[in-house]
Amino acid sequence: MTQTHNGKPEQERFYQILDEVKDPEIPVISIVEMGMVHQITVEGEMIWVQVMPTFLGCPALEMIGNSIRERMLEESDLEEVFVEFIRDPLWSSERITPIGREKLAGFGLATPSMDRLGQVECPYCQLSGTSLVNLFGSTACRSIYYCRSCKEPFEAMKPI
Repeated sequence: MTQTHNGKPEQERFYQILDEVKDPEIPVISIVEMGMVHQITVEGEMIWVQVMPTFLGCPALEMIGNSIRERMLEESDLEEVFVEFIRDPLWSSERITPIGREKLAGFGLATPSMDRLGQVECPYCQLSGTSLVNLFGSTACRSIYYCRSCKEPFEAMKPI
């Protein structure tokens, strides 16, 4: 699923700035590639950025909000930046862009397939002969899997 905006050059510029804001827990991917940016609204020299957390209890939200404010103020003529973490609509792993999925796989993190729940493709060998080892990974939004083909353990994002 791709992010929608009205196509105005000004809005496109702000999405480009937001594309520089990385997820602190996965520094290879931006919040735009993760599909976290729901909407931006510009009024004069103020901007409101609505962000969907990937996980409601995510401890990185404060860092993400601060990074959004810092980048917007540094890269634009804006005077005020408001960041709102919304709960409706909820973020879904289907929102991750194709480029984002490639970056996550390169980082060694698998993304869930919503059409094949329970089947996770190995980010190393791209085969689906994997098994869940532990529901709880290094963060609340990840699980640990094992690939029976290449014999590598890896983390996968939980399907949301």
